[in-house]
Amino acid sequence: MTGKRERFKKLATYRTNQVLKRLKILGNCANRSAYQYSQNNVEKIFEIIELKTKEVKSKFHYPLKNFHL
Repeated sequence: MTGKRERFKKLATYRTNQVLKRLKILGNCANRSAYQYSQNNVEKIFEIIELKTKEVKSKFHYPLKNFHL
């Protein structure tokens, strides 16, 4: 692998794992015996997460003519 590809793989793996870890921690907030929240609160949280996910994902999409494996 090229240096850039290897750097991407290493950094992307690390950052992806950090996002997944944080989502798991966010899931702990679902414990109703420890926290009080409304359905509206939950919808706002996931609306923001989904919006940001789409925004970041769109940065990775390139026209097929420029795409090389």
